[in-house]
Amino acid sequence: MAFSAFATATAAEQAPRRASKVALLLLLPGIAYLMLFFLVPLFSLVITSLQAPAEFGDIGEYDNAFRWENYTTVIGQYSAQILRSFLYAVLATVFALLFSYPLAYFIGVRARPYPLLQKLILVMVIAPFFISFLLRTLAWKQILSDESPVVAALKALSLLAPDAYLTGTPFAVVFGLTYNFIPFMTLPLYASLERLDTRYLEAGSDLYSTPFTTFRTVTIPLSMPGIVSGVLLTFIPAAGDYVNASREFLGGTGTTMIGNVIESNFLISLNYPAAASLSIILMAVILVLVTAYVRRSGTEDLL
Repeated sequence: MAFSAFATATAAEQAPRRASKVALLLLLPGIAYLMLFFLVPLFSLVITSLQAPAEFGDIGEYDNAFRWENYTTVIGQYSAQILRSFLYAVLATVFALLFSYPLAYFIGVRARPYPLLQKLILVMVIAPFFISFLLRTLAWKQILSDESPVVAALKALSLLAPDAYLTGTPFAVVFGLTYNFIPFMTLPLYASLERLDTRYLEAGSDLYSTPFTTFRTVTIPLSMPGIVSGVLLTFIPAAGDYVNASREFLGGTGTTMIGNVIESNFLISLNYPAAASLSIILMAVILVLVTAYVRRSGTEDLL
């Protein structure tokens, strides 16, 4: 009996070890994927950002070096574009949140007794994903162009000056960013609000709380994970976007964002160290802002 008890105890100790080995084996493909397609390119990007022009090379040829001046140079040269990018991203995120929260609340709470209506609105929210990002932005360029019926109607109603235009302005860029990333804000909010227990809202009414107070003290705190996720999914890609702000779409000479600068340095000027330095700066600033935002919102478990 003593031997049987010892064997049972030994088997119980070895079971977690076998489980941990199996878990490690299952994680290996994902770890290898991240190493190959994330860490290696990131390391290469850092090396490129520190390169110096080749002494006797042509344009686009660089030697490996530790030229930290690349970072200070691009910051001094493109500080306006960097600040503009984060300003546009913040504005687009705020507008997307203001538009998406009522929509997600209606889908997740008010339309809950009507499953068909709920599914129909969800399909309408997801439908833009079936169309190319470029085509959607190009469509808005046509809608906001000077010859479009929309602009003509705004001018006829004196809501827009006769000589005013929309394309190539900060308004058009922020509008395009907001529109294109609204689904990224709405879906996390819906996922959070759909799980909201409406009995909490009824309890607020039973305790003579006003609808606004119930919304502020009950609904918003319970939907905070969805708000945080939606803000991150909107702000991060919006800060690095280069399609909406390009001249070929909704932007102009005074709306250039950091993504446009990276594209220009990489594809046109062949200034790879500058493009890599801007990319590293963009990632670093986004990481700092996201970390501060998540900690401020009290949802550190999302990191």
